Formats: sequence, C-alpha cells, structure tokens
Amino acid sequence: MRVVITGAASGIGKAVAELLAAENASHQMLLTDRDGDGVNAVAEAIGPAASAFVSDLSSPDCGTDIVAAAVAQMGEIDGVVSNAGIISGAPLLEQTIDQFDKVYAVNTRATWLLGQAAHPYLARSRGAFIATASMSATQPTPGLGFYSSSKAALLMLMRQCALEWGADGIRCNIVSPGPTYTPMTQAGYDDPERRAQRESMIPLGKLGMAEDVANAIIFLLGPQAGHISGVDILVDGGMSSNLMPATGGGTGQKASK
Repeated sequence: MRVVITGAASGIGKAVAELLAAENASHQMLLTDRDGDGVNAVAEAIGPAASAFVSDLSSPDCGTDIVAAAVAQMGEIDGVVSNAGIISGAPLLEQTIDQFDKVYAVNTRATWLLGQAAHPYLARSRGAFIATASMSATQPTPGLGFYSSSKAALLMLMRQCALEWGADGIRCNIVSPGPTYTPMTQAGYDDPERRAQRESMIPLGKLGMAEDVANAIIFLLGPQAGHISGVDILVDGGMSSNLMPATGGGTGQKASK
C-alpha cells in the first residue's frame, strides 16, 4: 500500500506512519509536515519505506505539490490520510480575519486540495481518502470556535467527497478524536488537575492516545473497510455519549469499578 500522510512529524500522523510500517514492511509512505526536522526524523526512523516532504498546508499549491512528490516517490497512491490541523484558541469576539483564513485553509481547504489532486490516482487504485476531524466538529468547544467550525466543515466536505467520488471507487471517511494526548495537547494535559477533570467526563476513564486514533485510520485504509464510505468514526472513549450526565441531567449514577 502506498500512502500519503500529512501532519506526520508528531502525534496522530506519526503514529499512523509507525503502525503502518510495523504492520507490513512493504508499505510505502510519503510523510509531510511543515516541521522539516520532525518529519525527516520520523521518515529516517522508519527506514527506506518512508520519505519526507516539507509542505505548508495553508498554501493553495499544497495539494498538487504533495501529490507530485508522492507520485515521484511511489509511482501511484492507494491511500491519503489528511491529518494535519491547527488550533487558534480565543473567543470569537477576539479572533481576526487572518486567524479565520489560516485555520480554515489548513483544517478544511487543504483536505479538498489534496483530495482533488490525488483523485485520479485514488480512482485508479480504488483507494481510500481519510481525514482527521474532531468531536468538536459536532460539539461547540469553548474558546475554539474557528477550530470547531472548520472541523464541522471538514466533516461535510468528506461526506460530499464520499457521495461524489464513490462512483470512482474511492472510499472517503473521517476519524474524529475526542480528548487525545498528543504534542499539541500535551501542555494542557500535563496539568494533573485538568487531566483528571477531562478524564472524569470520559466513560472509559482515560484520555485517548495517538495510537488509538491511528488504529482507526489504518482500519479505514485497509481491505477490512472495503465497503465503508461516508462515515465518521468517533475515537473519544464514549465522551460524546456522556453530555447529558455531564450536565447533571437524568438520574443515572456512575458505576463502581
């Protein structure tokens, strides 16, 4: 399998690359990130099966540039994992147009550009196109209005891709993490009080790890998901099912352990 992975220098993207390499040494990968040192280090650690490409996903040329590099390296493309994303944290009244444009460019537009550029190759291979969204796509998140709304747009964009590109044999799916421990969230979750508060809202009682999300992505890439398209897999430890208990609604009591 020949796969493009964005945001591969750390976190979920890195975990996808490492798990793919461990699954089968014959997999080939083009790993992209704006962090050149980081993505090169990941590719070097994996070995000859992986190559690195530095790309700024806020650029209008990111899709064509990444796909050209992938084809030059691997010849064809069987899967694309559009995983990179950014956060701009502040209340909506304090945000700026530049912040809006940057968040939507990276979190939403880049996936469309990448899918558009990769379409002929994915159609030829009857491949998989996967995007990393967030449970924030369906749940407003305090202080992250641009992030939540950009991920909501991404969710619908991928459903639209599934509708339009299904006839071409391309499976288009989304994985939506809940609270997940990655380098992007590490600073907050290293605070024991904040981590405990967040974990208290998750039925499984723990934060997700990058590997939890990566495993769902790898499932969607593979033949086991050959008849799955247009779905959003929540990897949130059940947190999205806990919203009413979190508000004190109902009479349910927490089960003992």
